Amino acid sequence: MYNDTDIIIEAAVFLPMAAAVIGYLIGRSHKEARNLFANIITGVTFILCSILLLQMLRGAAVGTIVTIPYVCGMGIHFTLDGFRALYGTIAAFMWFMTTLFSKEYFGHYRNRNRYYLFLLLTLGATEGVFFSADFYTTFLFFEIMSFTSYVWVIHDEKPESLRAGGTYLAVAVIGGLIMLMGIFLLYDMTGTLFFADLAELSSFSAGNASQLWAAGLCLLFGFGAKAGAFPLHIWLPKAHPVAPAPASALLSGILTKAGMYGILILTSYLFFGSAAWGAMILILGVFTMVIGALLALFSIDLKRTLACSSVSQIGFILVGVGMSGLLSPKNAMALRGSLLHMVNHSLIKLVLFMAAGVIFMNVHKLDLNDVRGFGHKKPLLNYIFLMGAFGISGVPLFNGYVSKTLIHESIVEYRHLVTAAVLPASFDLSLMSAIEWIFLLSGGLTAAYMTKLYICLFIEKNADSTVQKKFDDLKGKYMNRTSALALTVSATLLPIAGLLPSIVMDGIADIGQDFLRAENMEKIAYFSVDNLKGALISLVFGALFYGLIVRPLLMKKKEHSEEKYYINQWPAWLDLENLIYRPVLLQILPFTFGLICRVLDSLVDTVVVILRKTVYRDEKLPHERMEGTFLTHLCACIALFFQWTGNLTIHRKKPRNKDYEHRLALFQEEWSENSMMISRSMSFGLLLFCVGLILTVAYLFIKDVFGW
Repeated sequence: MYNDTDIIIEAAVFLPMAAAVIGYLIGRSHKEARNLFANIITGVTFILCSILLLQMLRGAAVGTIVTIPYVCGMGIHFTLDGFRALYGTIAAFMWFMTTLFSKEYFGHYRNRNRYYLFLLLTLGATEGVFFSADFYTTFLFFEIMSFTSYVWVIHDEKPESLRAGGTYLAVAVIGGLIMLMGIFLLYDMTGTLFFADLAELSSFSAGNASQLWAAGLCLLFGFGAKAGAFPLHIWLPKAHPVAPAPASALLSGILTKAGMYGILILTSYLFFGSAAWGAMILILGVFTMVIGALLALFSIDLKRTLACSSVSQIGFILVGVGMSGLLSPKNAMALRGSLLHMVNHSLIKLVLFMAAGVIFMNVHKLDLNDVRGFGHKKPLLNYIFLMGAFGISGVPLFNGYVSKTLIHESIVEYRHLVTAAVLPASFDLSLMSAIEWIFLLSGGLTAAYMTKLYICLFIEKNADSTVQKKFDDLKGKYMNRTSALALTVSATLLPIAGLLPSIVMDGIADIGQDFLRAENMEKIAYFSVDNLKGALISLVFGALFYGLIVRPLLMKKKEHSEEKYYINQWPAWLDLENLIYRPVLLQILPFTFGLICRVLDSLVDTVVVILRKTVYRDEKLPHERMEGTFLTHLCACIALFFQWTGNLTIHRKKPRNKDYEHRLALFQEEWSENSMMISRSMSFGLLLFCVGLILTVAYLFIKDVFGW
């Protein structure tokens, strides 16, 4: 029997999706009504999720499964707990703020009706991911979310947008197919896909460990692709610069967290207590953290810098998730740090990308040399951007400091516990010390590239004095009141959370930690000398990186002038997409499959020719047609009959003599080639999927027959 909680969960998922179609129909005749309708729907969704969060805090039934049967065979299942209610509310809040901002931002855009359609569809799909109770439901809404958000990336339909959209879609589709293989393997091994059931299984017995790891790695690939983990991060730096700013805020702030949601489930349910899994996630996080920070430091595109920053911050979160595996069962600090940094990064990127959107909708450029000095004499925008910059840099008294401190202290705690023989030495201590310094250095890189952006936008002036005067003359006219309200509210949340960490931050962690299966933790003195020391070390490194790398190496003087401009020194050949992925997917794999097909095709033709010349000894008959098909020959005969009749009657003076046999044969051949090209482009993706599916089925067959 349904209760109020069940109805609210389903409404939070399906109301935006149903409203998307209604809003689209409204928008065909009345744009303002559509904008208001979208604001109302996202606002209502935020209220619904807030009610769920309040109900959960008041002791609502946690873990009750809401089932909608018969959907895609297995049905879809939702459930409620602290983490799901928390992130469902955060997602809805971010959608509400970006929808309020979208009206002004899209004032001069085309295809606004399409944007709002997919904005609401993606909201429903994202809520479906966060409230899912099993991997099957997660997968269904995950794929819907990927395809609907693709339209954001290609919104302006420029060549660079379409190329970035192709990259985004390729990563999403390949990741989704590999995730599906992992789901097949997991279901074959366990007979269930429910997270709660998987947590109770003895997963590490000798008989199923290899298949569990195979399933886990496939699922990690799919979730890691959406999260932007290295080396599957390539879509983030490409998609964000071309996507509209409100969409970028959601892509970075929420959709990447949908990927992290899956990785948290794998770590806390399938591989709970596995030091090997934790070590793998830790190393993955270190690479993601450092590479993203370096890409952001070298970038001279405002939104690309923020996108690369998202890659780096996902790395910080992964480091915390990895440490939770190494510290189990004393994993509370690492898991709470990971959860809080997810929340903090979502809210910070909401602020920073909307601030970047304000700049873009006024200047229509993103190059730092073009937008330089825009924030001069704009105190409100200065405040908004500064709150985000302080938060993401881990400055004390801001929210990012709290989560980064917890993750850093989890690294320190691991060394202490291993030294005291409380935990086994499952990870080399000298390597762990190196990781701690890499963590602090990455925090310094974060502070350096955010300092670079802030000084460029708000301290320096534009090289063109005329442009700078236009910037200064905007004063309070660079955004309307609704946009200003959305940005100011979002930005003000960051210092509030940082100033009251024991109330706000610990309260958020308490809500979500049961989902992560974290142990209870003693209260931390966030502003003690030991905890402040790590943040201060990172900030000192940030000042050094800015002074020793950004100013002398990443800026260049103009000829016959002392003025400097920003340059991108990152080697173009180090682009992983062009260096590895596109050659492999578009050249090597098609060539390999094509070669195999040609060999097999030639083999069949050879066998047929040999049989015709030996066993059957058939020869070409005189009446066999040299071109076309039976259908084209029949049509040609009919056309020739009408031509002959016409020549005897209406065309007696100018008889016609057209070769319809040849014309129709050429038309049929052209149509066949076009159909083949279309079928090949569609079937290539299916071919990759079928190959993987065949290998999966073969593995399961061999396993059942031989008992492997």
